[in-house]
Amino acid sequence: MHPTAHAANRPDHPAVIMTGSGQRMTYGEMEAESNRFAHLLRAHGVGQGDAFAVLLENRIEYFTVIWGSQRAGTMLVPISSRLTAPEAAYIIRDAQAKLLITSGYFAGMLDAIRAECPGLAVLVMGSGDTEDFAATLAAQPAEPIPDQRAGMVMLYSSGTTGRPKGIRPAPPEDPDPQATVPLVGLAVMGAGMPADGSMIYLSPAPLYHAAPIGWCSVVHRLGGTVVMMEKFEPEEALKAIETHKVTDSQWVPTHFVRFLKLDPAIRTRYDLSSHQRALHAAAPCPVPIKREMIEWWGPIVNEYYAGSESIGMTMIRSADWLTHPGSVGKAIYGTLHICGPEGGELGSDQDGLIYFENALLPTYHNDPAKTAEAMHPKGWMTLGDIGHLDKDGFLYLTDRKSHMIISGGVNIYPQEIENLLVTHPKVMDAAVIGAPCPDLGEKVVAVVQPKDMAQAGPELEAELREFLAPSLSKIKMPKLFDFRPDLPREANGKLYKRELRDEYAARAKEAAQ
Repeated sequence: MHPTAHAANRPDHPAVIMTGSGQRMTYGEMEAESNRFAHLLRAHGVGQGDAFAVLLENRIEYFTVIWGSQRAGTMLVPISSRLTAPEAAYIIRDAQAKLLITSGYFAGMLDAIRAECPGLAVLVMGSGDTEDFAATLAAQPAEPIPDQRAGMVMLYSSGTTGRPKGIRPAPPEDPDPQATVPLVGLAVMGAGMPADGSMIYLSPAPLYHAAPIGWCSVVHRLGGTVVMMEKFEPEEALKAIETHKVTDSQWVPTHFVRFLKLDPAIRTRYDLSSHQRALHAAAPCPVPIKREMIEWWGPIVNEYYAGSESIGMTMIRSADWLTHPGSVGKAIYGTLHICGPEGGELGSDQDGLIYFENALLPTYHNDPAKTAEAMHPKGWMTLGDIGHLDKDGFLYLTDRKSHMIISGGVNIYPQEIENLLVTHPKVMDAAVIGAPCPDLGEKVVAVVQPKDMAQAGPELEAELREFLAPSLSKIKMPKLFDFRPDLPREANGKLYKRELRDEYAARAKEAAQ
């Protein structure tokens, strides 16, 4: 199954619909444009195995780039639209990208990127000059290139604990660009996605992230339609489900929280009857939040656990989750191992580092030390998450190893505190971090985004302390509440805790001087 086959059989079937602009691309159009882009890459000296970078907002041309690269055997390097020019330039240099595809949306960054990447070839969507993407693309033939080969995507980590690292995938087992990929089987057999081309899939997150680019590509392999939001807004997402009769969707827990904070009248305004499968991942979902989503949307809310490294995956459907609340399911790709600090495997209900055993493992680009750090002596790989298996083999996530707070010699996992805070009706978002403390080593700090910033202050802090008290031991109770109008969270749901930790570390250093 491949878009080329769907273009031949159903050329007029919509491959992509943009929810904001209403812009559409058929399979026939995507086929021609993808072939043109493969020729464009060759014309710019980007050969098989070479890297090129993509710095784009969510726009329809992203799929031309994705599928063109998949025919040219090249390494597509998506760059987060949240990054600064120096951060983007670092990725471009680290990946040794030969070409940058961007748009006028990032015009303010382009001069700085060029200065740090001299000689970099650049094509800009909407530039109207010699670097104009559309004009350059239109000059290319619409027939396939003679040396077609499956391409790869090198995603960079979010940089939540330092410099982002490129996750270099293992080469495809079959270089044929039309060969099937493992995620297709997982989508059909695990998530229950239809393989008959009937799927209408809502993608609310930015395409530079692993899940959107991966699942949207699967939808196209299965002949479905991707309905893509330029930017997530909770009511607009509900409207999109009704308007386009969406059957499948992909979310993160932050989206669910935003949905549940909507006025009840808005939540019930839209017809969601077409909606059959709602996948979610990226972070542990608070149990009360997920339970409420299942009550609202029905038993269609299915969760998986995986990572950009593609070393394994678990999945759990609503029925199993209701009997194993908080679990992210059983392994459907790779074999799970829970290990203690010395590498030994732990028994059920014991928290340890989660490893996946898999024949196909990636490496961290230009960072053999990080690759080695992620490896178990037996050849298994970890994403850096802590969790445990119950007696039935269901996995439960505790937190990221790097997020752990050590206060007074006690290990504290902030996810537990965050999951409680976001269920409070006056809280929109929350991040819990460890800040330097001369007495305890680290103290627990809750950075909270209230639903209404006007309510921030001592009264809300007292209310939150009272709300948390029955569920948290004294050592876990935040020593400080910091109220802010927003948190440094990626559109894909990832929280940049490093920014908050660095801020508090700088404050402590300044206070000590």
